[in-house]
Amino acid sequence: MEAFSHLLEQLYFTSGNKAKAQLIADYIANTPDPDRGWAIAAMAGTLRFDFFKRNTVKKLITEHSDAALFAMSYDYVGEVSETVAHLWPYSKPTDSLPSLTEVVETFASVSKQKVSDTLANYLTVMTPAQRWALLKLGTRGLRIGVSARSIKQILADYGDKDIKEIETLWHAVHPPYVDMLSWLEGKAEKPDIENAVTFHPVMLSHPIEESDIEAFTENTWQIENKYDGIRVQLVVKSSKAFNDRSIDSDGANEDEPEKALFSRTGDDISHSFPDLLESVSGNMVLDGELLVIHNVEHDNDLSEGSTAQGITTGNTTSDKSDLQAWSMVQPDVDTFNALQQRLNKKKPSKALQSSAPVGLIVYDALVLDGKDLTEQTLKTRRQALERWFNKTDNKRLFLSQTLTATSPESLRQLHTDVCQNRAVEGLMIKRLDSKYIPGRPKGKWFKWKRDPLVVDAVMMYAQRGHGKRSSFYSDFTFGTWEDNQLLPIGKAYSGFTDEELKKLDNWVRRNAVGRFGPVREVKKELVLEVAFDAVHPSSRHKSGVALRFPRIHRIRWDKPANEADTLANVKALIES
Repeated sequence: MEAFSHLLEQLYFTSGNKAKAQLIADYIANTPDPDRGWAIAAMAGTLRFDFFKRNTVKKLITEHSDAALFAMSYDYVGEVSETVAHLWPYSKPTDSLPSLTEVVETFASVSKQKVSDTLANYLTVMTPAQRWALLKLGTRGLRIGVSARSIKQILADYGDKDIKEIETLWHAVHPPYVDMLSWLEGKAEKPDIENAVTFHPVMLSHPIEESDIEAFTENTWQIENKYDGIRVQLVVKSSKAFNDRSIDSDGANEDEPEKALFSRTGDDISHSFPDLLESVSGNMVLDGELLVIHNVEHDNDLSEGSTAQGITTGNTTSDKSDLQAWSMVQPDVDTFNALQQRLNKKKPSKALQSSAPVGLIVYDALVLDGKDLTEQTLKTRRQALERWFNKTDNKRLFLSQTLTATSPESLRQLHTDVCQNRAVEGLMIKRLDSKYIPGRPKGKWFKWKRDPLVVDAVMMYAQRGHGKRSSFYSDFTFGTWEDNQLLPIGKAYSGFTDEELKKLDNWVRRNAVGRFGPVREVKKELVLEVAFDAVHPSSRHKSGVALRFPRIHRIRWDKPANEADTLANVKALIES
C-alpha cells in the first residue's frame, strides 16, 4: 500500500503524459504480483468495491469529528477524500502497512457491518497521503490524469506489443492480471480468450464539420439513421436458448456465459435486457443501437399475400427476391424516454418487458458465424450482414436501413428530413472502405446530430465542482417561469470556457443569497441559454420535465430574467 500511495502522489504532482507513463512503467517493473495488477485495475477503473462508498466515508468522519467542522472543511476543499485524509483525528503511523493486495482482499471479504471499523483502523495507521490514496481507491475516484486507454498503451509499450492486442485481451482478462503481465514479460503464453464471451473495443465517430459535408461524394459513404437509443455490443457464442443455461441456487450461471450485452464502454448490462438475450443464438459479435421497438415479435415468413417495401442498400433498391426476411419489416421505434424506463433495472419485471420491449438495430458486425470481420471493409461487412439476416430467425434484431445522397446538397436535405423523426437524432456517415478499428480513427466515421434544442433559463443554485474545479462554482441548477415562480428544470456543468467559468464563479460569490451545505442559492437574475438534446415528461421533478444532456450554450449577461422562457415553452418541446 505504501508503494501504491507513493505512486499516486507522484502522478498527481507530475505533468506530462510521458513522465506519468514512465512512473507507472517503473512501478510495474519493480512491484510484485498481485499488487501491481491491482494498481493497474485501480488506475484503469476496473477495480470494484462492493461496500466502500462515499457515504460510508462521510458518515465515518462525522462520527469521529465535529460534523460542522467537516462541513466547513469539505466546502472549502471541495473533495471528500482529501478533506477526510487531513481531518482524521487519530494518527499512529506505522512502517509496516498492509500490502495493496491485503487491502483489496480485506474489503472484498469483510462484512458490511465491519466496513467502517476496518476503514477507521486503516486510516489511523496511515499518513495523510496514504489515507488519501486509500479513500480514492475505495470510492473509485482516482483522478490522476491517466486514462484507461493510457494504461493500455503503457502495458503495450512495457511488453513491446501492439496496443490492439491489449485492447482485444482487456475485457476478457481480470484483475490482478497475473497471466497477462507474465505474457508481457515473456514468461508465459498469451492468455487464451478464444471462447470467452467478452467485450470488444468499439469504433467511434467524429462530429461532422462543414468541410466534411462539402467533401461528400456518392458511392464512397454508407449513410444510416442515428437512432436515439444506446450503443451496445451483442456477443453470442452458443446456439442454446438463454433460459437453457445452467443456473445455481443463487441465480448465478454454473458455466461461463454464452451470450452477453455490453454498453459502449464495456459494462455488462445483460441483466437489464433478458428479453433480448433469450431471443438470440449463433456465434457473432454485433454492433448496434438498443431501442424500445414495439414490433419485435414480427413475422419474417414471406407467405403468399405478404407485401414488401423495397429497402435502399448502398445506392440501389432491392425487391423481395433479392433481400428477404429483414427487408420485410422496419422497426417501430419508440423514443429514448421509453428506453430510459429499462436502463439500470437489475431485474425488469415481465410487465415492463412487455410494455417496453427492446430490440437491436444492427449497424455492423465484428464477428459473424464465428468469422472475424474486423479486417474487412465496411462494404464487405455490410454484404455479410445482409446474407446473415436473410437466414436468421432472431426476431428482435433489425438490420439498419441505409440511405442515399448524391451530393452535399442532397445530404443536407436528407439530414433535415430524418431529423423530423423524434426517434432519430441525426445521421451516421461511414466510409465504405473503412475497416473496424477500435478507437476514433480520423476521417472514417462521422455523426451528424440534429441541432440542439435551446431555452433561456434562470440560474437558481450553484455548487462547487470536484478535482481541478473544486475551487470554483461550476455546477448550475436553472429554472423557467410558471406564473411568477421559477421551477428548476435541470442542472449543467459544461459548455463554458475556463474564462467563462471564472466569470460565473465570481458572479455566484457576489450574488449568493442563501446556503445549503455546499450549495449556494443566488439572486434570480442571470439568464443562461441552455442547449439540450430532448425534453421528456418526468414525475420525479417538480417542474414535470427532464432535459437530456443539458449544457450551457451561452451566458446571457444582457438579458433580464423576466424575459427567460416559461415552463410552458419547455413542455411544448416534449416529443409527442
